[in-house]
Amino acid sequence: MPFVRISLLRGKTPEYLRAVADSIHRAMVETFNVPPADRFQIIHQHEPGELIFDRNYLAGPRSDDFVLFAITAGKPRSTETRQAFFKRATELLGQSPGIRPEDIMIVVTTTSPDEWSFGDGKAQMSEPGWEARAFGSAA
Repeated sequence: MPFVRISLLRGKTPEYLRAVADSIHRAMVETFNVPPADRFQIIHQHEPGELIFDRNYLAGPRSDDFVLFAITAGKPRSTETRQAFFKRATELLGQSPGIRPEDIMIVVTTTSPDEWSFGDGKAQMSEPGWEARAFGSAA
């Protein structure tokens, strides 16, 4: 159920963008209890001056390879789960496409299940048995 907005400066190859998307999704599947088929992502590429970030605030130094992941999740996760996710995402993004840990920022926001509609005018996550359907659809 996570919805991921990926923001970075314009100029990366389609292969780089796909690797970013694949790595963050893999981290969510491995550590965040996300079904493999539950993948909804938008990549926003910004012109210089449209992605404004401090180069050193609480981490850094950040480079022009800075990527911001804004994740809207349908249920809260424990602090331990979020920390494991942040760590795994940073590891995977470092492997492919090669993003430095200082250039990765992740923000997770949670919502309630009845605030999501995946289509058909229904709030699927409010229906009984939705989790079995969600994880079963990934097989």
